[in-house]
Amino acid sequence: MKKWAFISDFDGTISKKDFYWIIIEKYYPEGEALFHQWKNGDMKDIEFLATIFGSINQTEKQTLKDIHEIPIDEHAIPFIRAVQEAGGDFYILSAGTDFYIQHILNEKELTNVQVFSNKGYFKENNVHMDIDPNEWHFSDRYGIDKSVVIQHIKESYDHVFYFGDSEPDSHPAKYADTMFAKDALIMILKEQGVPYIPVRDFKDVNRFLSEEGWLKDE
Repeated sequence: MKKWAFISDFDGTISKKDFYWIIIEKYYPEGEALFHQWKNGDMKDIEFLATIFGSINQTEKQTLKDIHEIPIDEHAIPFIRAVQEAGGDFYILSAGTDFYIQHILNEKELTNVQVFSNKGYFKENNVHMDIDPNEWHFSDRYGIDKSVVIQHIKESYDHVFYFGDSEPDSHPAKYADTMFAKDALIMILKEQGVPYIPVRDFKDVNRFLSEEGWLKDE
């Protein structure tokens, strides 16, 4: 067994803004109405995202430019490196798509970060998700079942941390040894009675892990 791992959501956690909002605001204003339908439970997550990602209608060059303009928590990248330097493994667990996540990791020159997410690819001026219902972590609603993934990861570690910001993260939160929550997830976990540590960003998470002796002193 390895000692520990840190798992993080991407959109709204590592990034300050969900990629779908960037698309809606720049190219698909009709998506705001769909957002409310989705939040009201009238659409599954993968249906909402597939519609938004399929409404970019831009060249791959422009889409990659938009991806690289996703605002990232300025403390996230140093934190990932600090985890790795301290002997922990870092994972990204996202119900979005690995298409933009991998481009961000490559741009930031981050290595040895395993990504569990819906497979994505660029074709005909849009981003598409390749969701396989036979995949071991398939979810009919999210595309990827975060609860199944975190339980799989936990089999290899003594302690697993998780950090998220929204409803999809409430499911793996129940399996984390230590749970960090921000934004809407705080109230969700509070209502569910799931233990969590409220934080604002990776700076707060870094402080906690440093004080608890998980990270090396700067």
